[in-house]
Amino acid sequence: MLYSSCRHLLSSFPMAASKPHRLHQIVGASLLSSSKKPRTMATDSTMKQEFTKYADYLNELNDKRERVVKASRDVTINSKKVIFQVHRISKDNKEEVLAKAENDLAAVTDQYISRLVKELQGTDFWKLRRAYTFAVQEYVEAATLCRFCKTGTLLNLAEINASLLPLSDQSVEPLQINVLDYLLGLADLTGELMRLAIGRISDGEVEYAEKICQFVRDIYRELTLVVPRMDDNSEMKKKMETMLQSVVKIENACFSVHVRGSEYNPLLGSSDPDYSIFGVLDF
Repeated sequence: MLYSSCRHLLSSFPMAASKPHRLHQIVGASLLSSSKKPRTMATDSTMKQEFTKYADYLNELNDKRERVVKASRDVTINSKKVIFQVHRISKDNKEEVLAKAENDLAAVTDQYISRLVKELQGTDFWKLRRAYTFAVQEYVEAATLCRFCKTGTLLNLAEINASLLPLSDQSVEPLQINVLDYLLGLADLTGELMRLAIGRISDGEVEYAEKICQFVRDIYRELTLVVPRMDDNSEMKKKMETMLQSVVKIENACFSVHVRGSEYNPLLGSSDPDYSIFGVLDF
């Protein structure tokens, strides 16, 4: 009686009777999963190949960055030499100095900018921008300074990029100076024009200094309208503060000449002494 009741109780639990069957299923599933290991190894091999490609790309990019940095250093140094050459200008040697500066600038373009163009053509220029941006700004500064001293006008971005096209391979995307680097170089130009204006005043060329003052004012006025609309303008804001200081220095120098011109203006650019400003009568 007890045996039959226990048997009836066990038969009422089907899960207990199916445990051996479930064990067979689990063992079979584990065997099937173990048989998939070769496919996992193949996937690991494919992943390794992909990461090898990424490593090769990054190594090539780092090597290119080093070459761009070296070329940028040469562009910066030789562009500064062009700017120093322009500052040797005076009333007597203007044409000679400007001709020498233009020849030096052409040498910078042919020898050093061309290396930069060959490294950057056909690539994503923004990836390596921090490696060459300061060189491009210095080059823009030198080129625009030469143009202003020669013609009194501004060298625009389209003209600069047009001069770089012959240096590039026509089958790939050429290097083109972006608007941000051009504006940053233009902001640095105002500092050099301030030094040039002060030098021209000391040499007696007051009208030329006033022309420089008006030109710098125009640049500053136009940039005050452009900079607030720029997405990343932190660097330009710093340059705008320096530009305002340059404008004020030129204005103060020109204002002093007009206000006190009767006192010291006759001495500027003249080899004949005039002692009237000291209260001494002419002999």
